[in-house]
Order: sequence, then C-alpha cells, then structure tokens
Amino acid sequence: MMEKRRIGSLEVTVVGVGCNNFGSRLDAEGTASVVRAALDAGINFFDTADIYGGTKSEEFLGRALGARRGEVVLATKFGMKVDEQRRGARPEYVRQACEDSLRRLATDRIDLYQLHGPDPSVAIADTLGALDELVRAGKVREIGCSNFSVDQLREAEAAARPGAARFVSVQNQFSLFHRDPERDVLPECERLGLAFLPYFPLANGLLTGKYRQGRPLPEGTRITSGWAKDWLNEKNLAIVEELARFAEGRGHTLLDLAFGWLLAHRPIASVIAGATSADQVKANAGPAGWRVSAAEMAEIDHIVSQGG
Repeated sequence: MMEKRRIGSLEVTVVGVGCNNFGSRLDAEGTASVVRAALDAGINFFDTADIYGGTKSEEFLGRALGARRGEVVLATKFGMKVDEQRRGARPEYVRQACEDSLRRLATDRIDLYQLHGPDPSVAIADTLGALDELVRAGKVREIGCSNFSVDQLREAEAAARPGAARFVSVQNQFSLFHRDPERDVLPECERLGLAFLPYFPLANGLLTGKYRQGRPLPEGTRITSGWAKDWLNEKNLAIVEELARFAEGRGHTLLDLAFGWLLAHRPIASVIAGATSADQVKANAGPAGWRVSAAEMAEIDHIVSQGG
C-alpha cells in the first residue's frame, strides 16, 4: 500500500496525478484510462484546475471517477483566466468558480480548493473570507494556494481570522532542475505547518529518462517545442546522465530518483505528475518506495551543482 501524507485534514498518497493533460492531449476515453490505472495503482490524489483543457479537464475527470469519487482526494484550482469574465479572486467570483467546478466535477464537495495564483487587485483577507464561507457550507474541505512567495504566504497567514479557514498547502514549481523553493518557501512551509505540492516535478520530462545524450529525441513530447525546449541543453543532459548512473548503481531508475529526492523534503505531501497513458501512471507510481538518505541527497546535490 502506498504511503500517505497529510494536507491539513486530508490524507493523500505520496504520488498523485496532475490532470493538466485531460481535455487537451487526452480525450474523455484517454482520461478514463489514466484515471483507472491510477486507482488500480493505489493513487488517491488527483489535482486539476478550471483552466486545464479549457475547463474540460474537470468535466472528464468527474466523469471518469463516477461512482469511485468517494475513494479519492480531489483538488482543483481557480483564479487564472478562463475568459474575460471568469478570472481572479474577488469574493463573488470565488463563489461562482466553486459552483462551476462542482458542476463540472459532478461532485458536491472539493477536497482541496486552491487559489491558482495571487490576485494583487483583491485583498487576500476578502478572498479568504469567501473561501471560509465555502468551507462552512461544506462545499470545500481544505483550501490552498499556488505560485505564492514567502511574503504572500505570510500575508495570507496574518489575514486569516481566528477559527476561519486558512491555507494548508502551497503548490509551486520544484524539481532537481528548479530548486528555488529550497531557499525560502520550503522553510516557510515548515514554520507555518503547510504542505508543499511540487508541480513540474519531472522538469517537463527531463527526469523521466526519455531524454539521454547521444539518443534521438522522442517526437511529439511537450519539451521538444515551445518554452520548455530551453530545458534541453548539453549541460542539463550531462546532469541527467550522471543522475541516471547514480540511480542505476543503486538499483533504481532516474524516475525513482526524481520522486525520491522530492519526497525527502519534509513539507512535501505528494508529487503530482502528469500522465498521458496508463503505462505512464504505473511508471510514476513505482518510485514511491525509495527513501533517499541524507548521504544520497548530498551526492545528488553535488552532481547537480557540478553540472554533471
């Protein structure tokens, strides 16, 4: 059975499914296949957002879960631009966005409802007040945030009224190739008792093992086009080779190392990785067993800092 960790009152498996491919790269049938594979692998945590797949991600996920909704912890997000009217963190929109997500997800509650990014035009106390109303109404169980800095986390903590809902998690980018949270947000999570959820944990696929020096690049992958292609450079590929050699020398894969390294950071509750096939979900579920030691962490840090 897969290990579980806490996000506030919620218990989530240490590997979750990021649902950003649902409704975009995956149709309803493909989504159902990934969801089934995740449930079969013992994964109970699904993280989506209203903007994913142009709102289709929530719809396809809700349909795929069906009668098994009660087996999972369902997280979604609001606040990023759906269209000109649907965006931001104004209290009236928070209420509308929640109702819209509940309808698309075909559920009566959202387990973790996350503000997808700060809205500087709205006082965080006003947003928290609206979220607290949703918690009190039983429509939301816990609330979290995403793309918040330390200052923004502190502001939100100070603005939360005694006894009212407060953020229990923050979801920011974090991987072996993007380590900014180690400097400030992760220590702040420990201080405030927040769970941390890393997105892009596999550095846009760089840590999956698909991209290796001297081998042709697989076609049709996200990292080979658009903004993510900047990750594919000789220095990073050299680091990948060294990390893969390190992992394989201990009977593990590069994927195992990417997950294990993240889970060695105490505030991390779950590593949510996207998937476009049942096989990918199974591969992502496998690494949950490797607990990287302090000595191994030091070696990994050395490899990354030396640039391979």
